Order: sequence, then C-alpha cells, then structure tokens
Amino acid sequence: METVQITTLANGVRVVTDPMPTVESVSVGVWVRAGARFEPVETNGVAHLLEHMMFKGTARRTAPEIAESIENVGGHINAYTAREVTAYYAKVLKDDVSLAVDVIADIVQNSLFDEDELSRERSVVLQEIGQAHDTPDDVVFDNFQAVAFPDQPMGRPVLGLADVVGQMPRDVIAGFHGKHYRGGALVLAAAGNISHEALVALGEAHFSDIPAGDPESFTASHYGGGEHCETRDLEQVHFVMGFEGVPVGTDDYYALSVLSSLLGGGMSSRLFQEIRERRGLVYSIDTFLSGFSDGGVFGVYAGTGPDLIEEFVPALCGEITRLADSLSEAEIVRARTQLKSGLLMGMESTGARSERAGQQLLLYNRVVSVPELVEKIDRVTPEMLADVARKTFASKPSLATVGPASNIATLAAIQNRLAA
Repeated sequence: METVQITTLANGVRVVTDPMPTVESVSVGVWVRAGARFEPVETNGVAHLLEHMMFKGTARRTAPEIAESIENVGGHINAYTAREVTAYYAKVLKDDVSLAVDVIADIVQNSLFDEDELSRERSVVLQEIGQAHDTPDDVVFDNFQAVAFPDQPMGRPVLGLADVVGQMPRDVIAGFHGKHYRGGALVLAAAGNISHEALVALGEAHFSDIPAGDPESFTASHYGGGEHCETRDLEQVHFVMGFEGVPVGTDDYYALSVLSSLLGGGMSSRLFQEIRERRGLVYSIDTFLSGFSDGGVFGVYAGTGPDLIEEFVPALCGEITRLADSLSEAEIVRARTQLKSGLLMGMESTGARSERAGQQLLLYNRVVSVPELVEKIDRVTPEMLADVARKTFASKPSLATVGPASNIATLAAIQNRLAA
C-alpha cells in the first residue's frame, strides 16, 4: 500500500514524500514548472542556461563548495531541464537529508549569476550544443520535434541555439528566474528513508522565503507534421517518424503505451522481429511515446544503411498499416505485462519514485498511485488499441532523417502508403 503524502506550505510550495523505510538513502529534489516551453523565441535556451548557473555560486557557497558539500558525505547532486520542468536533485544517506535540502534550497533561491561565471558557463553550454550537433541521434530528434510542433516553444531545442545562448545577458536569466521560480510552481519531493513530517519541517525552514505565486501560463502546443531531411556523410541514416499523440493521463495515453510496447518495445516486439530479425534492415529500432500536459507524439526511431532505406520505409509502413486489424491477445498480454513490470521495478529506486512524485504533482496536481496505473493498463482492451492505432496513424506524419538518405521516399509518398 502506497503512503504518498502531500502538504502545501503557506507560499504554495508543495511537499510530497514517498517513504521507503527499509532503505538507507533518500532521493530529494525540487521540480519547477519552468522548462523550455516557457521561453519566448528570442531567449530560447534560457531555462537550461539558468539551470547551469544555479551551480555557479551563492552568497553562502562557491561553485566548488556546492558540489563538495554533497560529495563529502558520499552523495551526488545534479539537475536537468526538460520541455515542461526543470529539476534539481540529490541522493544522500538518510542522515544527510537536511544538508541536501539546504544545498538545493540555497542554489534555487540564492544563486548570484556572477558575470564572470556566466561568461564561462555560456562557453560550457555552447560546447554542449556543439556536442549535441555532432551526435546524429540527438540532432534527428531535435529536427523531428521542430516539424512536429513548428514555430512554437514545444518545437524548439531545450539547449537553445548557439547564437542566442552565446549572447544571453544576465538580466534575462535573472528575469526568467524571478518570473517562474515561485511558490505555486515548485514541488519539493523525496523518496526513501524519511518521514513526511521531517520533510515538511525542512521545507518550512528552507523554502518559506520563496515568493508566492501561481505558475506562469505557456503557449498551447499544436501538432503540425512535416519533414526535415538533413544530409550528412555518415555510415547510417538516423530515422524518426512520428504522429500526433495525446496528453499524459488520458485513457488514450495508456492505450498508446501498450501499443508502443507491442509495436516496438523490446526484442519480442513486432518491429524488432520483422524489421531486424527477419529482414536484417536495422541494428536498432524502437518506438517512443512522449506525453505532455496538453498533447504529445508517438513515433519510431531506427538506424539503417543508406542502401537499405528504400526497403526499410515500406516495411515499416506495412507493419503500421496492418497493426490495428491484426492484434493478438497474446501480444497484448505481453505488452501489458512489460509495462507493469517496468513500473513495479522502478518502484525499487528512490530516484525514480521521487521524480515520479515531483513531476506528477507539479504537472497534474496529484500523484497517481501504482495500483491505479496498473488498473489503467489492465483496462486497455483490443478494441481500445485498434481505435487508438487508427486515430494515431491517421494524423499527418512527422519525418526527420540525418545521414545519406537520398533514396528515401517523400513524405507525400509515405502518407499515401499509410493511407492505402
């Protein structure tokens, strides 16, 4: 039985715990509703650069002291920026939770954004952008996102563009922080050997000075569809094709989760068996499902040879078009079981449980219990799967490739094949 508890502080900061009394550690962090989709185009990348600057010194700690304070007790601290949230988190032994909360609270509230540090960190992030640009499977997903959500924040790269980030002034970073890091936009979450009362006390001690305020609104996402084929001198073609998805938490989302597992979720999936094992057209192929608070995408990633792309695309389209009318009970049961086992195995990790609690409470205003998730997965019927498959694959495809893909079919030809 789950014992997740939630308390809201006077300034709107929510505190959530998922106790695991038999472990020796605690994963604790702050999740902020301030991801890349909150950025205007002229400051694309500010959320991610701000995340970097949080570790560059406060009034109480230098940059080295921030890392050393956690690593001196054997823990680790990190952060990430996504499209809807930014997170700062640490994992420590149970006796060091108060230290971890103190450090996280310090960087989230008291970072100096020193100009010299900013100059250096802009250079660091430019190196990160350059590294991503040199990684084809990173580039192809950024290009895919851009055609799936054209000319809107949801389609822009989380890292930002080099010419924008390279000139990002301090006042833009501080302004983004002041606008978005407010009580109603923050969740303090922990999982592990800690009581709810203890975390609430730490929250009140360290986060009560955060100004109250509701989360900022964002531009609604609108799925578009289209293609972006980038020619590069590579050994493989990196290929992503996707379709309009659905928001997280809807009935169709759970049906799409089962469908994703069935179609491309492992070595027993249809795509792995047909495209790799029987035809030998790829080394890697899998499906992905990205759900946001107001939409999403469902797609396929593969790497294939330039001489195989002509055979690969029709084979993939064939598997997609026959899916809705050829579902078997055995593979549906297997897909459901894979999802449920992954969910339950994840519950053994303090990090996974704290992230689940923090993200779900921040984005959906509640933490969905594991029994409820299992029930939603078990309620997915063959009829639901067939219906969601037809609806999903009827949307305009989004196609992105990176590599020598001169022999690939046009998007219009792919659409015609999918509609046949």
